[in-house]
Amino acid sequence: MFRKCLLSLVFCASVLPAAERPNVVFFLVDDLGQRDLGCYGSSFYETPNIDRLAKEGARFTDAYAACPVCSPTRAAIQTGRWPQRTGITDYIGAPLKPEGWKRNTRLLPAPYSDRLAHEEVTLGELMKSAGYATFFGGKWHLGPEGFWPEDQGYDVNMGGIDRGGPYGRGKYFVPYDNPRLPDGPPGEHLPDRLATEAGKFIEAHKAQPFFVCFSFYSVHTPLQSRPDLQAKYEAKRQKLGLEPKFGREEPRDVRLVQEHAVYAGMVEAMDAAVGKVLSKLEQLGLDKNTLVFFTSDNGGLSTSEGSPTSNLPLRGGKGWLYEGGIREPLIVRWPGVVKPGTAVATPVCSPDYFATLADITGTKPTSKIDGVSLRPVLEGKELPERPLFWHYPHYGNQGGAPGAAMRKGDWKLIQWSEQERPELFNLKIDLSETKDLSKQEPERVKAMLAELQAWQKDVGALLPTPNPAYDPSKPDGRAAPPANAGKKAGKKKVQ
Repeated sequence: MFRKCLLSLVFCASVLPAAERPNVVFFLVDDLGQRDLGCYGSSFYETPNIDRLAKEGARFTDAYAACPVCSPTRAAIQTGRWPQRTGITDYIGAPLKPEGWKRNTRLLPAPYSDRLAHEEVTLGELMKSAGYATFFGGKWHLGPEGFWPEDQGYDVNMGGIDRGGPYGRGKYFVPYDNPRLPDGPPGEHLPDRLATEAGKFIEAHKAQPFFVCFSFYSVHTPLQSRPDLQAKYEAKRQKLGLEPKFGREEPRDVRLVQEHAVYAGMVEAMDAAVGKVLSKLEQLGLDKNTLVFFTSDNGGLSTSEGSPTSNLPLRGGKGWLYEGGIREPLIVRWPGVVKPGTAVATPVCSPDYFATLADITGTKPTSKIDGVSLRPVLEGKELPERPLFWHYPHYGNQGGAPGAAMRKGDWKLIQWSEQERPELFNLKIDLSETKDLSKQEPERVKAMLAELQAWQKDVGALLPTPNPAYDPSKPDGRAAPPANAGKKAGKKKVQ
């Protein structure tokens, strides 16, 4: 009851009339790289439904996740706030405190929060306050029971629990062993089931505004495809003469070619689930009054746990502060507002979705949010230039290291924590981040670093600390994945 009373204090009563509020469907895919879609350049994976969505809406070329791993980005999407403000700065399941760290690394990662606090205002609560029926389906990964979607503003929760992946007995197939998703018939496939549940909710609430947050478990590990799709892509790989190819992103190997048949099948099944929901909107005549977002929570997995995809020409992947770890697909369709086939180069980031939906629904949260509304961009206008920031004081499971980053205009600065070493790139001429210009541009580095540090202070960013147990004569803890990477290990899942 206290929480419900509290919510009445964090919104201003300026909600638009129901007739002026679009329905909203928000697709969030797990571990999907920007280059994993046909509309972003993939020639191996097939994504016809998402490609069509891009043709009917706006495709953002410079959209970013708030973090190179999932839970912090998910918290940023749900709250409109930088992960550092919520305290969720690493994937939930990583060692919580520095004293629990066992890997041989130069630094000890900073502590982080393992739940999205009830005091945070979520997208579910924002939309509910605007009179929307709210649905959450799929991966939540923002805390233990008591902090699940139904406790954070969502009327219906289908599958959102503490886990970072589908770790039931059947993995992506029945049995799911998920307390918020009853098993379907034998052979049922998780992305299709979640699409069915989203469609049922839409049909049941077609006479009122609805908000559907479809948060895929796909395409996260475990790597598991429908057998027919795996066979399809094995044949396609053979026909095209594709072979695995790896390069080096110290201290890990990185996949250079998209040819993983199982992963390709997972991508296509995800695309089919998106298509199923979009078809339901069309069948019910709701597509013209529904705003659709499609994005991901971090870059594609390219350096660990099977390294199923390549993010080229983007450098690195999930767990890294290079573009391959944080640059995301973002497609927005809003009939009558967004011009079909638009390409948008404006840099945007995860907290912006909350601000955008608050603006569109006329709901004004009085709590501090960091995102800016993308409505002007969707209407074909310009946004003032602004810096974007990242702070990841952790070692992920993919070989990346603690650091912070900033993008301002065409310039991107990365400050690595281990040696307090900066790298500077001009993304306009060097999207692959191959030419470090920090030595040639010392004044720019100094200015950007000062701005980054001021932001870190403002958001209360915690820093990694020296590891007194580090032994340089032993293998670096970044070089090999943790012993339990990719395996079921209680609540400590690789996210």
